[in-house]
Amino acid sequence: MVKILFTANIQRHVECPETDADGATLGEVLDNAFKENARARAYVLDDQAALRKHMTIFVDGRALRDRVRLSDPVAPSSVVYVFQALSGG
Repeated sequence: MVKILFTANIQRHVECPETDADGATLGEVLDNAFKENARARAYVLDDQAALRKHMTIFVDGRALRDRVRLSDPVAPSSVVYVFQALSGG
């Protein structure tokens, strides 16, 4: 199973504990992880199931490439880190 970790600053806004989920793509993994946590899903993904602008995800240390369809492949041993992206100047 893919391990999904959420940063502490995300957890200040919404409860999203470390979890494991199955799937061949990041989108499938997140769908499975968020089945029981609709509030976290709405915080991380928009209403089209794309990654929100203020979020970023790394899969096995590599930045997510497909922010819209979340089609990046994952392996059963993958580790997914979900971060709140910083912006500004």
